[in-house]
Amino acid sequence: MPAAAVSPPAPARLPLRAVPDAPSGGPSTPEAAKLREPASNGTFRFLRQLPPVSVVGACVRMHVCVTARPPQIVYFTATFPYVVLVVLLVRGVLLPGALDGIIYYLKPDWSKLGSPQVWIDAGTQIFFSYAIGLGALTALGSYNRFNNNCYKDAIILALINSGTSFFAGFVVFSILGFMAAEQGVHISKVAESGPGLAFIAYPRAVTLMPVAPLWAALFFFMLLLLGLDSQFVGVEGFITGLLDLLPASYYFRFQREISVALCCALCFVIDLSMVTDGGMYVFQLFDYYSASGTTLLWQAFWECVVVAWVYGADRFMDDVACMIGYRPCPWMKWCWSFFTPLVCMGIFTFNVVYYKPLVYNNTYVYPWWGEAMGWGFALSSMLCVPLHLLGCLLRAKGTMAERWQHLTQPVWGLHHLEYRAQDSDVRGLTTLTPVSESSKVVVVESVM
Repeated sequence: MPAAAVSPPAPARLPLRAVPDAPSGGPSTPEAAKLREPASNGTFRFLRQLPPVSVVGACVRMHVCVTARPPQIVYFTATFPYVVLVVLLVRGVLLPGALDGIIYYLKPDWSKLGSPQVWIDAGTQIFFSYAIGLGALTALGSYNRFNNNCYKDAIILALINSGTSFFAGFVVFSILGFMAAEQGVHISKVAESGPGLAFIAYPRAVTLMPVAPLWAALFFFMLLLLGLDSQFVGVEGFITGLLDLLPASYYFRFQREISVALCCALCFVIDLSMVTDGGMYVFQLFDYYSASGTTLLWQAFWECVVVAWVYGADRFMDDVACMIGYRPCPWMKWCWSFFTPLVCMGIFTFNVVYYKPLVYNNTYVYPWWGEAMGWGFALSSMLCVPLHLLGCLLRAKGTMAERWQHLTQPVWGLHHLEYRAQDSDVRGLTTLTPVSESSKVVVVESVM
């Protein structure tokens, strides 16, 4: 029974900013129509959200179990999306118009290279896709054995990540080409960016395919698995860094399990706002600001500065050589010292200079207080580096030079000293290729 039949209609919800009507003769967008309709009774709105909230709650429960103990389920959640991509690609290329979509995907428009926004979007996508600056790779890498070849793993990770993105482009644009052919419009009219592609354009294209429920179920199941994998890694990185900061005297039984449960519960409460009627607008705020390329570029820039110029690129190369038994390519040191920080700061500057207010679905412009909330999300992460540095300098004693010298002096723990080799032994490694196990610098390794 509709909510209006049970209780008097509630006052119309005030939109954040008026959405312009569609051009005369054109249909109004669903988002605009939703904003204009009156808000439903609160009880019934809550009941409508129970199914998706229940799914999220089940995922949180599974997430606690999985991240608290090393999982085997990750082998399935990480590999099954590739199976779904292959199935969707085979189905997509057999549809009429798929070839046009693939040609549109592969044919470059060189004039776009003169647009700063293209470089901003490309840099943002790479940093976000590789999880650079999020701490997840560092946290997961800390569980490896000391002699694990992290240099080789980094190259393999880059190839798999970029290869997967390139392959997924064929899946998406073959379906979008079919959708454009069905509607009789150019593919640029149906290809959207951001969440609109995954939650509006692509599902709409799937509904036009034969046996649509099957392909829709496969597609959204793949999205669910990808989201769970991202959560596994994100929470693991956060919890690992948080627990590593606590002194050993604070350890208690089930410390990790309780920490993961609290983190998931907090994220769950925050995410409840994204399954409401205006959830997509809240999601856009988080996606555009707190998880944006601006924040990641800022964090990555300072990471390069700290590693290459504070700790020392040569010293870091020595540490890697001590771990893997040979020196990486000198190009890596040049990237840490010059290329990567310059690219990060260049794209970051472009992003600030060419900043545009947040717009959803090319129609809805967020008000000033919405943008203020977004910048609050972004600055909550960006200000951590300079504020922490300022606080450490103020608490230290001595002259400014003495404070800086004391704060930037590396501190080696006992678990590091066990593997620490003599500087002369490490610098004697000049080969760029792996060496035998017997030739590695590390002499002793014990189980701690």
